[in-house]
Amino acid sequence: MKLLFRQRIFSWLDSYDIFDENGETVYTVKGQLSFGHKLFIYDRYNEHVGTIKEEILTFLPRFSLYEKDQYIGKITKEFTLFKPSFILDYKDWQIEGNFWEWDYQIIDHLGNIIGLINKEIFHMSDTYSLTIEHEEDAFYVLMIVLAIDAQKCSRNK
Repeated sequence: MKLLFRQRIFSWLDSYDIFDENGETVYTVKGQLSFGHKLFIYDRYNEHVGTIKEEILTFLPRFSLYEKDQYIGKITKEFTLFKPSFILDYKDWQIEGNFWEWDYQIIDHLGNIIGLINKEIFHMSDTYSLTIEHEEDAFYVLMIVLAIDAQKCSRNK
């Protein structure tokens, strides 16, 4: 399964559209004004399906993840020198990026690829291409990409 994640250019708050291979909107993400990033994920029927909240009083970036309103875990950036790495505490997945922080891979504890995240660099807004092995993991991979993008935005401010 492939998804295209594109940030809206003319928006005061974080907002994104996520499209499938046919160009159909699968998810919409809307930011809320708060301390730290707070992102609400809506499905194609405009129903709330998830939330990502940045925890602001931490040494390294950390985000709480919610499926609907149920807490499912968190993603935390690890301290590394050359390649970005993140820890998920709700799935047995590992997330590693390349030196430029454009491309990431998500693998399970056996080394199987769950998803690939590629930043497309010749766009006016943040745009990512997501390749997901199993459709049931798409929502969770999306949450990871949103957290990674949010921590980059916080760091660059």
